[in-house]
Amino acid sequence: MEIRKLNTLRGLAALIVFITHFSDITNWLNGMLGGGSGAYGVMLFFLLSGFLMSHLYLTQKFSNVTIKRYLLARIARVVPLFLVIVLSSYVLSLIGNDSLYNIPDANALISHLLFLYGDSVLWSIPPEIQFYFVFLIFWSFSKNRIGYIYLSILAVMLLLFFANFPRVYGDINGVRYNLFNTLRSLPYFFIGVIFGMHYKSFDVPKYLKKHYFIFVLLLIPAMYPEISSVTSDAKTKMWLSYEVLLVMSSVFFCIVFLVPDNNVLLANRFGDFLGKVSYSLYLLHMPIIIFVNKLNLSVELKLLLSFVLTVSVAFVSFKYFEKPVARFIRNIASNKSFKRTKNSWLLLLRR
Repeated sequence: MEIRKLNTLRGLAALIVFITHFSDITNWLNGMLGGGSGAYGVMLFFLLSGFLMSHLYLTQKFSNVTIKRYLLARIARVVPLFLVIVLSSYVLSLIGNDSLYNIPDANALISHLLFLYGDSVLWSIPPEIQFYFVFLIFWSFSKNRIGYIYLSILAVMLLLFFANFPRVYGDINGVRYNLFNTLRSLPYFFIGVIFGMHYKSFDVPKYLKKHYFIFVLLLIPAMYPEISSVTSDAKTKMWLSYEVLLVMSSVFFCIVFLVPDNNVLLANRFGDFLGKVSYSLYLLHMPIIIFVNKLNLSVELKLLLSFVLTVSVAFVSFKYFEKPVARFIRNIASNKSFKRTKNSWLLLLRR
């Protein structure tokens, strides 16, 4: 069963990143909505990722067939567009065109293709892919040893805290890696997994399910460095702050568990649309904003044009590339589809 309000939440996460980068690049509102605040949108993405994996798969049998379907479904959603952007960026960088991302040589290309490193907004894709395999460990515990999921999450989060999130990054023969990005993102993925485990079983009292819980979303801009009244280093060390983790987890919990599913602000067609195109919107908005910023327009027109162009490109990408390719890859997981493909090839060979 689809949790429709998550579509809007996913779209909101992408918009947070879009607005932050627009503010930084154009100095819109004196950069008040920038300053790295796009991190809060990415945190929502990782919370959503852990939640959906847990919610959709932990109740399924852990077998070779289900693992294959899971990996193909996950890869189909994320990898194709990422590869197209990485390869396009590499080719453009070789001819001196910086209109996409900076992937200037073979080593940089290998770093991206191995999901070890990502330039600019591409940094979040390697951790996402790595989390797919972390989840397989949790899934293997889900039938008879579900308590190990809680213990392992608690142990890793304590270790990360006391080790002050080890700065594991560098290069091997010029091939860059950055596991620090993965380590700092893990807590958000973990919390999402725990919430997903209890979504079906957690019985929220009716008197707690209220539409006004949607206002918890205002806690996110309240943490922006240029807005927040918080004086601790949480406002600048966002990813390394368990206080920020607490706030973002609370926001996510309220939206998922306490806001009614029929909330008009979260369950609507525009939110559904933004959720569908959120991935391409996230990956493609930066080059578009940079391009628009070079035009001789007012900052308000730049904002409007950047948004319209980004959403339009994201829609085209989703409808004519992401969706068809994802459908094709997921069909590979179907034994019937595989047999049809095999039989078709056999018929061709016989001819």
